[in-house]
Amino acid sequence: MSWRDNLIKIEPYVAGEQPNKTDFIKLNANENPYPPAPGVLRAIEQFRGGSLKKYPDANAKPLADALAKRFGLQRENVFVGNGSDDVLALCFRAFFNSDMPVIYPDITYSFYPVWCEMLHIPFETIPVDDSFNINAADYKRPNGGVVIANPNAPTSIGRGLDFMREILDANPDSVVISDEAYVDFGGTSSVPLLKEYENLVVVQTFSKSRSMAGMRIGYAMGSAELIKALNDVKYSFNSYTMNRTSILLGTASIEDDVYFKETVEKIVNTREWFKAEMKKLGFTFPDSKANFLFASHPKVPAKEIFEAAREKDIYVRYFDKPRINNYLRITI
Repeated sequence: MSWRDNLIKIEPYVAGEQPNKTDFIKLNANENPYPPAPGVLRAIEQFRGGSLKKYPDANAKPLADALAKRFGLQRENVFVGNGSDDVLALCFRAFFNSDMPVIYPDITYSFYPVWCEMLHIPFETIPVDDSFNINAADYKRPNGGVVIANPNAPTSIGRGLDFMREILDANPDSVVISDEAYVDFGGTSSVPLLKEYENLVVVQTFSKSRSMAGMRIGYAMGSAELIKALNDVKYSFNSYTMNRTSILLGTASIEDDVYFKETVEKIVNTREWFKAEMKKLGFTFPDSKANFLFASHPKVPAKEIFEAAREKDIYVRYFDKPRINNYLRITI
């Protein structure tokens, strides 16, 4: 027996390629092309570096309070972490501890199976239909938890409150996570359902619509009982998950709602223009409710387009996986 036998063996999540160059077009990570809100930039300029010698607020109270106010919630209904990936990983650890499998779509965010394997959580994937739609009826089965990305990635398809309500009604004994990284670009958030369902958790991020992917800020909203469980897991790993600058700049972003709405509208308008132009070129794609298109061409294979674009220093996302290996995910 060697110490090497005790190393974890897992297939990790693979992020979009980060080219080591400056002159290229980067459309493979769903980042926001606009800068953060002016208030965020002012906060950076006024930040006192000397304060870094002290630990940050372990509860990220200013940011959590700002989020609670924005969504009409109480402080105990909000959890803040290092990007929605961190928040989701803690959710998996906190909520999915039964012997029953967690269920989620077969085509969705590819981090879900990584967390399940790392944390030894049984899971089962539910096939989407031929149009990539998630059918709520498929989630009316015994399970240890439900995870739905809405709008879904990489398909870009968003569903309404009736869809989420049907899933919640069918799963009163499981925690249901609504992963809403792209919801601000035209999706329907499940936040209004938090008042009705104590087993619902809504996860969102600052990375997309708030132009702050580099700050790593994500958050969850749910019942006080679920948020307490999240905090219990967090404090079992790291009491200070949010640094001082993230708390300060995240709060500044929340306070500038006008800029937030303006930039989101610009991206949505560009997306609709891009849809029309792509149709002229013969591409087909679902009706995106996100800041990207999931596009395919009937005559040219997606991998060929991906490679040709890369040669021109245009980076889009290609997933060499069953059912979606003839599609490209293209950031707006």
